Amino acid sequence: MSPRALQLLDVPAPLTAARAAQIASRPALRAAEAAPIWLDVSRLLWRVFRGTLTGVDRVELAYAEHLLIEAGSRLRFVAFDYRGGFGLLPTARTARLVRAVGPAWQGGTLHRLAPLALSLFAGSLAHWRAPPSRAPSAPAPFYLNVSHHPLAHTAAVARLLRRTGARLVPLVHDLIPLDWPEYVARAETVRHGHRLRTIRQHASAVIANSAATAERLRPLLPPGLPLLAAPLGVAPRRAASLPTALDGTPFFLCLGTIEPRKNHLMLLHLWRRLAEAPGPVPKLVIVGNRGWDNEQVLDLLDRCARLRPHVLELGRVSDGVVAGLMDQARALLMPSFIEGFGLPVAEALARGTPVLCSDIAAHREIGGVVPEFLDPLDLPAWQRAVEAYAAPATPRRDAQMRRLALWEAPDWPRHIDAVLSLLDDLEPTG
Repeated sequence: MSPRALQLLDVPAPLTAARAAQIASRPALRAAEAAPIWLDVSRLLWRVFRGTLTGVDRVELAYAEHLLIEAGSRLRFVAFDYRGGFGLLPTARTARLVRAVGPAWQGGTLHRLAPLALSLFAGSLAHWRAPPSRAPSAPAPFYLNVSHHPLAHTAAVARLLRRTGARLVPLVHDLIPLDWPEYVARAETVRHGHRLRTIRQHASAVIANSAATAERLRPLLPPGLPLLAAPLGVAPRRAASLPTALDGTPFFLCLGTIEPRKNHLMLLHLWRRLAEAPGPVPKLVIVGNRGWDNEQVLDLLDRCARLRPHVLELGRVSDGVVAGLMDQARALLMPSFIEGFGLPVAEALARGTPVLCSDIAAHREIGGVVPEFLDPLDLPAWQRAVEAYAAPATPRRDAQMRRLALWEAPDWPRHIDAVLSLLDDLEPTG
């Protein structure tokens, strides 16, 4: 199944009567209704407790939200106890948290859910209920892990599968720590190696978030292991008010953790050039937490007086604020050296926002012919593009807007349908 085959014209609304009827009539789902799906939400619990979500966390949340609708009684939630074991979470309380996270993150009140997330995990530790062993005549459950966590614990995952008869089906987001170790902490490269070892040794099937990820992953997997390339969905966001620091000045948005592979350094040097040239300067709005190994970037952000009036660093903000920024930005800037999927590109295009992005496989796959693709090291080309897009009326930006009108956004129902079909097509284990 190709990634383009999973795309629809628009981001879907919440569950409708027609969608409910479609789900109820799906033959594969009816036939496999007794095969449990154990969705690991360990990372989501931790991140809700911390009060902030990253892209991977939002993927885990989307799976939980949609499987609650589409998998019905098949779905159970599990978590890793950080001591080497897994436990079942109470379904009703976990579902209540899952349904509350999206609106809370949208509205900037995620911190209010921290006590519930902590109580679910702490309560599970106090009254730990291990996933049940498989009955001889029952279908083997699926252990679905979509966050990479805790796949680095190979022995613990092996014990879970051996004791319960469950089948591991992980979602792989990227292989960046292995292919580009210079862009991540050394410990993360080691962890990702352990995750890949777990997948090679124990997975019954694998999901990749893009064809680019699947192409890189296939040679590393056992021959014949089912591998599904399915683009992640774009969830709708309701726009919130913009920060008061944006007073009508044209601005560009850069979205993502501040880390070397995101190439913020090039953008800051670009904006320094703009600040030193005559004429008005658009703002650069940076959304994302400060990551690791960023000495030069942080020095520019903290100490460069020429940049200070023109660069606004917001850190991590709510989904609503991100949506408002995307709606008003002249363009999203994504000069990354490498990505597994490029979710901000998809989200921006889904909101009708032009994109200037690096010319890498993941961006071309998700963006098609719509964005302008630039060499991430070609600062003059980026400067020309930013200057053109900053103008009130520009042929370059107008041309992208015309291309954008024909772009199709990937959505979560199609992704989840593809995953359920993958699970239901796997040979039952006896």
